[in-house]
Amino acid sequence: MKVAERFGSGHRVLVTGGAGFVPSHLVDALIARGCTVVALDNFVTGSKENVAHLLDRPTFTLVEADISDGLPTHHPALAERFDAILHMASPASPTDFAQLPVEILRVGSVGTLHLLERAAADGARFLMASTSEAYGDPKEHPQRETYWGNVNPIGVRSVYDEAKRFSEAATMAYHRYRGLDAAIVRIFNTYGPRMRPDDGRAIPTFISQALRGEPITVHGTGNQTRSICFVEDLVRGILLLLDSTETGPVNCGTEHELTMRQLAELIVSLSDSTSKVTYVTRSSDDPEMRRPDLTLARELLGYEPSVAPEDGLRRTIEYFRARLG
Repeated sequence: MKVAERFGSGHRVLVTGGAGFVPSHLVDALIARGCTVVALDNFVTGSKENVAHLLDRPTFTLVEADISDGLPTHHPALAERFDAILHMASPASPTDFAQLPVEILRVGSVGTLHLLERAAADGARFLMASTSEAYGDPKEHPQRETYWGNVNPIGVRSVYDEAKRFSEAATMAYHRYRGLDAAIVRIFNTYGPRMRPDDGRAIPTFISQALRGEPITVHGTGNQTRSICFVEDLVRGILLLLDSTETGPVNCGTEHELTMRQLAELIVSLSDSTSKVTYVTRSSDDPEMRRPDLTLARELLGYEPSVAPEDGLRRTIEYFRARLG
């Protein structure tokens, strides 16, 4: 299966959360294609540093706004029609779940509805960035898109899990009843340059601790697993879905499944660190295992991840080493 490029030179694309970790890499890829990109971000978790290299580009505009309050259409870059809208905005780390619960719920509900209305008005393709968290603590392994999930609707992670599940439902409602050209991507654990060192996720936490020579704090026994995907692979998968006519949901990630203990030990080794692995209390509702079934992505999009964990982690470690001095 080969997907032809659908969005490129002459197309206008809106990316919400555009100064965040994954979205900023997507913005780079869209600009490289020749798209005119408007990135919208309120900088609650995003950083202008992630898109600073684009600020002088005539095909890039950065708008500071909160999509939960609606699109500020008085801004000239937002007044024109968009060909595609990628809804990537949302705090997404365990730290954010505790500190920004209402913001997460708002951007995944009213924020999504604002963008769906705009996409419908513009006749734009709408791509919703969902998450493997939609599967909760899964009873199926690996997780297929047909699996409905095992989510605690009132747990500490529920603000993110349920906001994304609502966004999926809203996207499908607009697709079915308004004829919206829409797609849903379920993103599995992704890492790479531009992650926040203090965002609470395992890889930036382990790398920061390893580079400082501090103990590596693994939650629980360390036997819980994650399948880690380098951001370059994820961006390629998202763009394949954007270019296609598929609706999904479609999983995007890799099958490189590691226990948290293995991940910590690998990062220590690749960092040439003297840090030792220690164990701390496991957080509530922490999923036991996580690995995508990529059959749909392969069959429908021709997607195939290519970056090995060792290679991606080395590149990420070097990024953090430069930042941490």
